[in-house]
Amino acid sequence: MSPTRVYYVLTFTRWFPTGFVVGLFVLWALDLGLGTAQAMSALAAIGLVVALLELPTSGFTDVFGRRPVYVAAAVVQIAAAAAYLTASSWGTYLLAGALMGVFRALESGPLEAWFVDAVHERTPGADVDQPLARAGSIIGASMAASSLLSGGLVAWHPMEGRSALELPMALFAVLTVGHLVAVLALMREVPHLHTDAATPDLAEAVEQTSAGPLGRALASAKAAPAVVVSGLRLVATSAVLRGLVLASGLTSVVMVVQETFMPIRLAELVGGLDTAGALMGPVAAVGWGAFSLGAVAAGRVSRRIGVARTALLGRAAHCAGALVMGVVLGPVALVAAYLLTYGVFGSGVMHRALLHREASASNRATVLSIDSMVSFFAFAVVSPSLGLLAERTSTQAAVVTAALVGLVALVGYLPALRAERVRGDSSPAAAAA
Repeated sequence: MSPTRVYYVLTFTRWFPTGFVVGLFVLWALDLGLGTAQAMSALAAIGLVVALLELPTSGFTDVFGRRPVYVAAAVVQIAAAAAYLTASSWGTYLLAGALMGVFRALESGPLEAWFVDAVHERTPGADVDQPLARAGSIIGASMAASSLLSGGLVAWHPMEGRSALELPMALFAVLTVGHLVAVLALMREVPHLHTDAATPDLAEAVEQTSAGPLGRALASAKAAPAVVVSGLRLVATSAVLRGLVLASGLTSVVMVVQETFMPIRLAELVGGLDTAGALMGPVAAVGWGAFSLGAVAAGRVSRRIGVARTALLGRAAHCAGALVMGVVLGPVALVAAYLLTYGVFGSGVMHRALLHREASASNRATVLSIDSMVSFFAFAVVSPSLGLLAERTSTQAAVVTAALVGLVALVGYLPALRAERVRGDSSPAAAAA
């Protein structure tokens, strides 16, 4: 199977299980008896753990290899899913969030970095905006399908005396095992060059492969800090990367709206957690379908107006959709605004394409993880703050505040716009992928 097909298959197996629970995590916490601020604080543990582990794990990934780290991520995902399923208090829910944070830190860069390395092995320097757009559509379609099934399971509620949300949570745990099997069966390590002059320890680490897995792991761990320093130095000296990382952090503030406040607001408008849980399935399904179409549309639009401009316009529309979610007063209007927000969120694949333009094989996972780390850290800091704001004022006030803060992200794309004009490549080809 070609690397592109493997990438698409593993993208599907990674995100299909998540669709069963993406709209239920907050409702599951509330069902356990947690308050809104408690639930948001527990979810913030994900971002804090990611912020702590992103750079060490990404540096290790760039040296040791994409596949073993991604396998480890799949194993931790199973543990996190089991922890969520068996959580019974704020403490156990917090533990589940911490495990999910470890998973997200491990998986945030390896698969995509592996794929881009495979593309560049065949066509050095090729842009990847088109295959990333197709992968985004796969994410949307897979999440749509499983979200729809999740809503059906909640509405069916075959286990009397137990929470209606329990069955989709259990199915999520089972399907994460399937993802691990797929990774083990399909993913093969792609050799990537470690010749960056800024990271001389990298070559030494790779030469340690003859010492066996343990020796190689130790050598990789020794070299990882140099890779992290190289990635941080690159971000510090690149105006484009600094802008993209800033935009990522501010965009995550808006993500709090679509991922956590949407089910809370819906529950307020329809009058109950079980009703909201049943509705979130089909609503999220259509939302992820919109995301899928948005990713495809972003790929096509980028051929006409450029990757950077597409990313900027998509982020602007994303904030506008979240703002509308905060001011509408009925469930139908709320769902419509939510669908708009998710549809334009699919343009985020262009943000990733811009990151890959600035990275190299020796620091690709690190650059991706720096971007992800800032995003998760912002999510972790903002979530409990917005939760407290919602409790002391209203959910609507918190949503509007998040949307307005997110608008500042647009400034972050200006350096990328200037660089694209200089590059004179507003319609990058990725046909080789």
